[in-house]
Amino acid sequence: MKNRRHSMPTPTVEQLESELKRERYRRNYRKTLRSTLCALITVSAAAVLVATLFLPVLQIYGTSMFPTLVDGDIVVSVKEADMKKQDVVAFYYNNKILVKRVIASAGQWVDIDSQGNVSVDGEELEEPYLTEKALGECDIELPYQVPEGKVFVMGDHRSVSVDSRSTTVGCVSEEQIVGKLVFRIWPLSEFGKIS
Repeated sequence: MKNRRHSMPTPTVEQLESELKRERYRRNYRKTLRSTLCALITVSAAAVLVATLFLPVLQIYGTSMFPTLVDGDIVVSVKEADMKKQDVVAFYYNNKILVKRVIASAGQWVDIDSQGNVSVDGEELEEPYLTEKALGECDIELPYQVPEGKVFVMGDHRSVSVDSRSTTVGCVSEEQIVGKLVFRIWPLSEFGKIS
């Protein structure tokens, strides 16, 4: 019996060109996909780095800053060394991040009367961000002088906030401060500057 060879038909020029186009498309597609993924990974890493080092994004838990901030708000903070009176700041406390308002800085004297009116260096503070005043949980001796390198902070919901009025939290050192809260980004209906 004779061994027959099956011959394959020779492809036409059009078929070869079509196959060549398909192969080029595959190569270009892979190349584009690879470069797009590299760009996305680079941008994501840069965004995480910026968010962690310069613009920490925080979610608010609890009611100690009501009505300024409420449970579930998402805010952006800025790492800033110069904290001014009435700035809202985030700081580390016992492996948590707390959010309070700066009332006084190092060397200033803070006094709070029984109705919750706050005075700094003998001058009563105007606090339009409050809906109610209260002495709250206060076990420090008033008037109180803020120690060097620290700030005196209080929550806006004075009756429930545990803050510098309590020896539990005390004054906040500059090293503890995460940053100054500048913008609320969630919910969108409340998007804007924090004051």
